[in-house]
Amino acid sequence: MSDSNTTDFTNPSTFILLGIPGLEIAHVWISIAFCTMYAIAILGNFTILFIVKIEPSLHEPMYYFLCMLAVSDLVLSTSTLPKMLSIFWFNSREIDFSACLTQMYFIHCFLTMESGIFVAMALDRYVAICDPLRHSTILTNHVVAMISLAVVLRGCVLVLPTPFLARRWPYCTTNIIPHTYCELACNDTLISSYYCLFLVFFVTGLDMLFIAVSYTQILRTIFSLPTKDTRLKTFGNCGSHFCVILAFYIPGLFSFLTQQFGHNVALHFHVLMANIYLLVPPMLNPIIYGVRTRQIRDRLLRLFPHKRT
Repeated sequence: MSDSNTTDFTNPSTFILLGIPGLEIAHVWISIAFCTMYAIAILGNFTILFIVKIEPSLHEPMYYFLCMLAVSDLVLSTSTLPKMLSIFWFNSREIDFSACLTQMYFIHCFLTMESGIFVAMALDRYVAICDPLRHSTILTNHVVAMISLAVVLRGCVLVLPTPFLARRWPYCTTNIIPHTYCELACNDTLISSYYCLFLVFFVTGLDMLFIAVSYTQILRTIFSLPTKDTRLKTFGNCGSHFCVILAFYIPGLFSFLTQQFGHNVALHFHVLMANIYLLVPPMLNPIIYGVRTRQIRDRLLRLFPHKRT
């Protein structure tokens, strides 16, 4: 074994990504599923962006935030999937140290942004349902732009120390990463550990708390409506948002818990859950909004000519 694999080092020139350890024989079949998810995510999110752009009636805060979510999903899936496929199809496992840090930054940066986008969307739904008469005066284009800028800056700034801390980490005794993308967690430095916990519990925890409070108020307002039809119609207005929140946070929470406490769980299960967390929400989000949002669905159907009966 080479010295680089037996002694501590700080800045290796390259890392070796193993893919999904233990499932090497199934890499080709897994790649087909992942590639299909990626193709659906690309097609669906670009469709959302196109529909919102060409339809003036969709130029509202909810759909502006939806466009931000689509862009975030495109970046998340594109920052990981091409390298995964190169591992599965061409056995191209090496990745440059700087490229590894860049990939890690983009993943965590846009995950943080996506969580912030869900908070912004929850705020929009709260105002639309709990104070509908003032929705257009509260969430003006200027306010929406400021919220969007805050979400982007928060993601960029909070995750920015991560690659700089990573350059100072001791990478155990090997430059081999048993994963499909760069997840440099093989270190014992207290600063990096505390900072990662800060991002998970402070940022994501506060986002989930804000969303929970918003939806508590939304549900209270919905249940106070006089008729069942009105309650169902109003709940349908925020149903899509509620579904994509579940699709984002549940796999993420499950992946985090298995990494922290599932020490007896097989490694390939950890890696698969991490990949599902990054690939499934970008695929599901445009499908959920396309199916459940009538304005998007109707505008999409008008793009395809059909015979009159």
